[in-house]
Amino acid sequence: MERDDTPVKATKITFEIIDLLRQWDGAGVSEIANYLEKPTSTVHDHLQTLESEEYLINDNGVYRIGARFLELGEQARSRMKVYHLARPEVDNLAEETGNHSNFMIEEHGRGIFMYKAKGENAVRLDTRVGMRVYLQTTALGKTILAHRPTEEVENIVERHGLPAITENTITDRDQLFAELAQIKERGYAIDDEERVQGMRCIAAPIIDEEGEAVAAVSVSGPKNRFQGEYLETTVPNLVLESSNVIEVNLTYT
Repeated sequence: MERDDTPVKATKITFEIIDLLRQWDGAGVSEIANYLEKPTSTVHDHLQTLESEEYLINDNGVYRIGARFLELGEQARSRMKVYHLARPEVDNLAEETGNHSNFMIEEHGRGIFMYKAKGENAVRLDTRVGMRVYLQTTALGKTILAHRPTEEVENIVERHGLPAITENTITDRDQLFAELAQIKERGYAIDDEERVQGMRCIAAPIIDEEGEAVAAVSVSGPKNRFQGEYLETTVPNLVLESSNVIEVNLTYT
């Protein structure tokens, strides 16, 4: 039997609505219908169905994402062996450096923050668990791409492009591939204000037995703190040590 790859229209609309509510932090029926250029009655039916199934809450006509999505996300995360192995190492990195420490995976060509820890000197950032970002905008994402087959990276670039988030974001394909080659040779990646102005980040991949990155860990902080020996030696060594511990445990646990 041939597979039918035609999207189910109603399901697609449902997820478009969910994604809008996530981005906007809530909206009314008319607002959503106008944006999606769909009949108000159609949008209303989708919203009511999602509310009745307890995925949305209705706050006086403003629909918001419900807490039930947390259950789904936590179940997905808890099934990942690498997440459980990485978590204590991320905590240790944050405690030892006093900065932010992060754990990221790749799904559908985007980077997803799966866990983060905050050291005593960490600044406030917009990152949160479940947040999706373009891979080339972060050290975490770049170090994952550096340890993936060229064809796969090409497909990700084709699908998502190389959008600029800051003036330092890599937006050129040739520049990206040149940097990925450097990252693979060096063993870790650097994000120099490429997603967040004023912030730098060092990330190392978690590589499986096939030689491909399944995830990455990082430490990030203000650029005036991340410079000189601290940027070039201290933090890279700590991040590489943590990624190595996770890799060994992933192989033998």
